[in-house]
Amino acid sequence: MIQVAIMGFGVVGSGVAKIIEENAALLKTRLGEEVNVKYILDIRDFTGHAMAGRVVRDFAVIEHDPDVKVVVEAMGGVHPAYDYSLKAIRAHKSVVTSNKELVSLHGRELLVEAKKAGVRYLFEASVGGGIPIIRPLSDCLAANKISSVTGIMNGTTNYILTQMKENGTPFADALSDAQARGFAERDPSADIDGKDTCRKLSILADIAFGYQVDPNEIYCEGIRNISPRDISDATEAGYCIKLLGHARVDEEGITPIVAPFLLANTHILSGVSGVFNGIGVVGNMVGETMFYGHGAGSAPTASAMVGDIIEACEVSSSPVLWEEKAPEGYIKDVTTCPFARYLRVKGTRADSLTTLAECAVRAVSHEDETAFFLPPMTDDEFAVILKMIPELTVTSSIRIFTPGEFVPKNG
Repeated sequence: MIQVAIMGFGVVGSGVAKIIEENAALLKTRLGEEVNVKYILDIRDFTGHAMAGRVVRDFAVIEHDPDVKVVVEAMGGVHPAYDYSLKAIRAHKSVVTSNKELVSLHGRELLVEAKKAGVRYLFEASVGGGIPIIRPLSDCLAANKISSVTGIMNGTTNYILTQMKENGTPFADALSDAQARGFAERDPSADIDGKDTCRKLSILADIAFGYQVDPNEIYCEGIRNISPRDISDATEAGYCIKLLGHARVDEEGITPIVAPFLLANTHILSGVSGVFNGIGVVGNMVGETMFYGHGAGSAPTASAMVGDIIEACEVSSSPVLWEEKAPEGYIKDVTTCPFARYLRVKGTRADSLTTLAECAVRAVSHEDETAFFLPPMTDDEFAVILKMIPELTVTSSIRIFTPGEFVPKNG
């Protein structure tokens, strides 16, 4: 019998236990042995729950039990999740996790420790929930040189932006609706400020490009300032607005960014709506590939984690998927990359509006504002434009995603 311990019995941890119980026959067929949840590590009291008798509060019980083969880390946060994961690995137990924050900061270290111990450290559920992306990227696409990873990686923000577009809902109301439906946390800042997407992009970039991309090095911007007028102007011009995580590599290095973008309605990711996620990967042999599905939720995330339990039982040792540090300067400054931009300003100064119109490829007039669609330019070049219009107030500025233009300028 394969004995499993679950650390953290919340939405995800309890989902893992449920799948193990309900799909017991399937797992036995796949592995040739029964899978059993022997311990649940949690500080809470689960009196009346069918698994209440398996709850322990001391991690040492799990650490020192030689029968436990796989530890499921569903605690969240960095500590004590990191400490327990490291101890479990050093006790020759495989660890599977959905903890994107932990993986983005300490994933390589834990992979190295797992390789030393001859066990697995697996984190398929840390990006995209139930969408298979980690294993395809590290295994199925291993023969490819990956040039870019682009995705809608957060269902909360995608739901909010979908409601704003389809129903004209203001941001604050769309956020409240997402919270009421359980799509957003009580404190939604990690989602709406882009931090969740930033951590996921970091993990994907690590695997795709072979170097540690610290999430703190990624330019990160959220969706708090997106307004219904932005949505309306984008729609009129043939765009939608999506929070994207995008990383591209060239001979000079990796350039990552998380930000809201105007995305052409002809782009495949424009059709990813509601709480769904979509992640595109471009390889030099396979071309463009797309991974789509539910990015979060108990069942999809737990499904990915149970898949990792199976993987941990079938393969004995983790490969180390990326280097600890990139060469100096290899993580590029996104401000050197030219982006087309949507710019909305308030004011009626004719000469300033004319100056912007001369720069723009398109303009949309409102009663009190004018929106301009500007050609690709770097942040420094954009700053020069803004200095030319001091009489006008900028009410919105959003980059436009055009993949071919996302290349750092030389010099």
